[in-house]
Amino acid sequence: MSDEDIRRFIAGEADPARFRHADHVRLAYEMLRRDGFMGTLPLYAGGLRRMAERAGRPQAYHETITTAFLSLIGERILMGESPTFDDFAASNSDLLDKSCLLTVYEPGRLESALARQTFLLPQPKSSVSRAR
Repeated sequence: MSDEDIRRFIAGEADPARFRHADHVRLAYEMLRRDGFMGTLPLYAGGLRRMAERAGRPQAYHETITTAFLSLIGERILMGESPTFDDFAASNSDLLDKSCLLTVYEPGRLESALARQTFLLPQPKSSVSRAR
């Protein structure tokens, strides 16, 4: 992925119809390696918002999914030795499955309106049952 691809994404110029989940993961990998988590989060989130708006679906942007995926990808980058995205994808194939966050999030929590608006931490299953 080139610097121009990253620039186009950040500017909201990437074609939403051609941008699949694996493309999201690859872009996050490249940006995180270049700018770290705190440098990437606002640029990546802004790019996704602009992409959703361009697609006519601004409500599709999801704050928790965006932040959680970036965090997970960033953690895996720092824990492993993946000099290329292909190496990273081969050793972290679970991240190429959109539903992988359901291993740490209750579906209802992740699907909530609040989770779309602000980042929600995963809630331990024991906390979920106590909170009800």
